[in-house]
Amino acid sequence: MLIQAALGDGLIVRALRTEGALPLLVEPPEGDGNWRHWLPALQELARTRLPDVGGLLLRGFDVLGEQPFQQLARAFGHELLGYEFGSTPRQAVEQGVYTSTEYPAHQVIPLHNEQSYTLAWPLKIWFHCVQPSVEGGETPIADSRLIYRRLDPALRERFAERRLMYVRNYGNGLDLPWEQAFNTADRAEVERFCRAGRIEFEWKADGELRTRQVCQAVARHPRTGDMVWFNQAHLFHVSNLAPAVREGLLAVVEDPLDLPRNVYYGDGSPLEEDALAQIRDVLDACTVRFPWQQGDVLMLDNMLVAHGRASFKGSRKVIVAMAEPAQE
Repeated sequence: MLIQAALGDGLIVRALRTEGALPLLVEPPEGDGNWRHWLPALQELARTRLPDVGGLLLRGFDVLGEQPFQQLARAFGHELLGYEFGSTPRQAVEQGVYTSTEYPAHQVIPLHNEQSYTLAWPLKIWFHCVQPSVEGGETPIADSRLIYRRLDPALRERFAERRLMYVRNYGNGLDLPWEQAFNTADRAEVERFCRAGRIEFEWKADGELRTRQVCQAVARHPRTGDMVWFNQAHLFHVSNLAPAVREGLLAVVEDPLDLPRNVYYGDGSPLEEDALAQIRDVLDACTVRFPWQQGDVLMLDNMLVAHGRASFKGSRKVIVAMAEPAQE
């Protein structure tokens, strides 16, 4: 079903899939892909439709590369954010524009809401496909409201009440160096950041850093009022690792608290692995996939929609920008 853009000026707006509205596909009429010409209509769609559907896929506009993408993302009225306290390797390619997570091509990145393992996160996140891979490489997405509704209420309420404690150990060749995660080599700057973010920190005897932070498991969207499943327990927990990797790590570290990353209930007690398995099943059932086309820009409300990455073959380049800081 086609829906005319809110300003009625000719954009073609329709659901990409017959199975649901996410993502909403937005295209210009043939021969007029100048996004600046369409900016008022795009801004209106972001204002009126994004809170409802959660994701807009802009296709066929003249956006290709770091600087045009940066200009488009900034045009929605908010300065782009940095990537402090990151959990995965990325490289800045322009101010506020980063590579997507630089994991090996064969690895799958599970669904997650960006920086939902912290008490502060971006409300908006954009992805731009500069080069689609030959095979695979999709950015799967899922409605976080739907995930919340489909989870077992008892599990959902237990997680919400007890909250989650993320424990991270940086460096030692096992995870990001703390200098990369915090974008500084200054210990005092790290400590200031941690105190401001209610992050417990500890400099260990080997000079490396351990942090603990108690965060939300669910959240209420500040504008729509919707309840969303909003955490990365299934991703940070040691059970997310392949069995051989998990066994190898546990053989190396004497104390489970020395694992590169893990997650517990807020009081430090262990999470039930069967609960995490249920969560992963619901995430899988809610997943939406579509193939990238070169030049695509996917705009997501980061609280309403989770994202991930499929494995791929061949060259792939997808870059990311974030905006509108929010916090618990």
